[in-house]
Amino acid sequence: MGRADLRGADFYVAPTYDCGEPWLSTLRHIAKEGRVYVIGCCGAMREADIPKRVPYTAGHKGGDGWVNPGDSVIVDPDGQILAGPMHRNQGILYAEVDPRQFLAPRWQLDVAGHYARPDVFSLSVNRGRHPVLSLVEHTEREGANVESASLLH
Repeated sequence: MGRADLRGADFYVAPTYDCGEPWLSTLRHIAKEGRVYVIGCCGAMREADIPKRVPYTAGHKGGDGWVNPGDSVIVDPDGQILAGPMHRNQGILYAEVDPRQFLAPRWQLDVAGHYARPDVFSLSVNRGRHPVLSLVEHTEREGANVESASLLH
């Protein structure tokens, strides 16, 4: 298996309209749990950016001239903010990526199983058809219900 097959993503890009501390905390959590660099691209938009022909209620997000303050950010795999948040500003964020951070942090938290034991655990995906609904008779046979019919989707 190649590197991507065993290790997953190195970067998680989250383009969104969200902003504020709850969203920044979410991005930090995603970075920490996924052990990935997170690039939060949030749409910073001023009222002046909206064409006059578009129906809009002025003061939508607080009346300070910003419809959405943005809060774009770059977060490292430890959940530390490397750049941003870019609040009430439109621009480009830059951050230096350390490839060594792709390795060690993934062994600190295993969200997929008991410390990545492929010798013990595996995931199988059965692509065959499965019943959406199973009807079960209440006839007891050795203490278990007996399946009488299935409805395939």
